[in-house]
Parts: sequence; structure tokens; C-alpha cells
Amino acid sequence: MRLVLAVPGDLSAPTGGYAYARQLLAHLPAQGVAVTHLPLPGGFPDPAPDDLARTAGLLAAVPAEAALLIDGLAYGALPPAVIGAAGCPVAALVHHPLGYETGLSPERTAVLVAGERAALALASRVVATSRYTARLLAAEFGVAPARIAIAEPGTPPAARVTPRPGPHARLLAVGTVTPRKGYAILVRALAMLADLDWSLTVAGSLDRAPDCAASLRDLIAASALESRITLAGPVTPDALDRLYAGADVAVSASLFEGYGMALTEALARGLPLVATLGGAAAETVPPGTGIAVPPGNAPALAAGLRALIADPARRAEAAAASWAAGQRLPDWPDTAAAVAAALRTPS
Repeated sequence: MRLVLAVPGDLSAPTGGYAYARQLLAHLPAQGVAVTHLPLPGGFPDPAPDDLARTAGLLAAVPAEAALLIDGLAYGALPPAVIGAAGCPVAALVHHPLGYETGLSPERTAVLVAGERAALALASRVVATSRYTARLLAAEFGVAPARIAIAEPGTPPAARVTPRPGPHARLLAVGTVTPRKGYAILVRALAMLADLDWSLTVAGSLDRAPDCAASLRDLIAASALESRITLAGPVTPDALDRLYAGADVAVSASLFEGYGMALTEALARGLPLVATLGGAAAETVPPGTGIAVPPGNAPALAAGLRALIADPARRAEAAAASWAAGQRLPDWPDTAAAVAAALRTPS
């Protein structure tokens, strides 16, 4: 089978979506799929007219005998005419709908949702990265369930983190600094815990939403937490492994997740979690692995953090459940096998 994987922007970018694409390129050949990467313009999901014209030309050049899978960061923003320019059937890879990004105006949300609904109607196959996203696409975007396949992100096995008794609790949050990730809510929650002994490292790009990152720095300073919160920016895989190994609690304040790869990376290491349950995160985080709180609620997040920071025994109990759950996660070869099977199966 010959597959062209079309991805917009910089494939090396340190986000979950780009990591997913890189892993498909690495693991699909073992599934009998000859896959090549087709770079698309980096303007998506807000493409300029020139971006759309270039994309139409690139899609038209894909050989008719190949399968074409387009990453959702671009696919959901493609007009029907651009999709129709492809000379072969087009499948969509959807991590989460574009219109579900936090901070959009109601008008922009409506435009994105309507555009993605029209685009998905033209897809020969839709690959969703979680069961939640699959249900959402069927219920809200009119995609027939028979056309949807699920290929959850892989989580490679990792060394177990041994619980430490404290008293200092090292918190780790992983993910690009954008409004959807809820870091401002996390800082407000931590400001309520000045009496406890903790520190936080945020590992994630600060360039995706510069205004959000600047506001976060200002909030940290206004909360007098500069000595306790480190914005590490993007880190290498080795550095991220070291951060996980040195953490006591993994934290996510995200308002919405299409899956939550940082959550499963924490589970794979046996880290207890304090996580908001926006979107698919409610299904990604198993019961007993920590404390779940509603998204957007700083006092609830503070209460969850206090419960684990102040109670090393409870942390250890949650860590044991986290490790057990992490051993049941799929790895990237499983993800590639699911994608290959989906593209080989007629819709």
C-alpha cells in the first residue's frame, strides 16, 4: 500500500499532533505501508489564499494509485474545491475539531465548525485519535460512524518513577502554552497553595501563542510565584524523560483534549495525576490514578492539588494505580496498525 501523509507546517514541532505524524512515518512501513510525507504550507488552520492555492497544487500531484491522509490541522480548514483537487480518495486524521480551540470568537468558532463539517463530508475515511473524538464527529459533524476508525496515540513503555515521601512535591505540566491548556487556571490554583511545599515545571513551547505566554509570565509575577514556577519551553525527549523521572505529580489544567498524550506519558511512568476532565481526558485518565476535577475551576484544581501534595501516602496509592493503567496502553506500532487497517478497509 502506498500512502501520502500530508501535514502542514514544521513536522519537528514539539506538539502531540506532530509527534503522532512522526510516529506514523516511522512505524507504518512495518505494516506494509510505503508512506511519504507531503509538507503543506504552515498557515493552517488560518490559511491565506496563496496557502490554499499551493495546497490544491500539491494535492493534485498525488498519484492516483496512492492513498492520501491529511492531518486535521489542515484538513478541517480546506474548502471543498481544494479537497476535490486531489486525484485520489482523501482521508482525514482528526485529533480534535478546529472550532473547539479555546479563545476563539463565537463567529470564528461557527465558521470553523461549518467548514470542518463540509470538509469531513468529503472524506473517504476519517481516522480519529480517541473514542471521544469519534463520537463527537458523529454527533456534531455528521460523520457516519461506519466511516470513522479510531487509532489512539501510542505510549512507549517507560521506567517507573518511584514515589518519594516528600515533603517537597515536584509538579510537572507538559504541553504547549496556549489558552486551551489552561495554564492561567493552574497558576491561580497554585496561588491558593502558598502554605505547601511545591514547585512546578511547565514543559512546552512558548511560541505557539505568544500573547498567552506573556500573560502567563505576568500572572506568575503578580502571584509572586517566580521562584516556584519554571517555564522551561520546549524540551528534548531526553530532557522530558528527566523531568518525568524527577516529578512527583503530573498536572493538567486543559480545558479540552482530543486525547491527552501527556496524560498517558505520565501513566506509563506511574505518576499520580491531578487532571481536568475536558473532552477526551475524562476517558484517558482511569479512576484511582489521581484526582479528577472539572475544567476551568481553579478552586477545585487547588483542592485536588492540595490533597496529593499534602498526603504522600495518597500519592503513592495513586502512583500504583497509575503504573497499572500505564501498562495497558497501546504503543506506536499498535497505532500504525490501526491506521493501516482503517485505510485498507472500504468505508
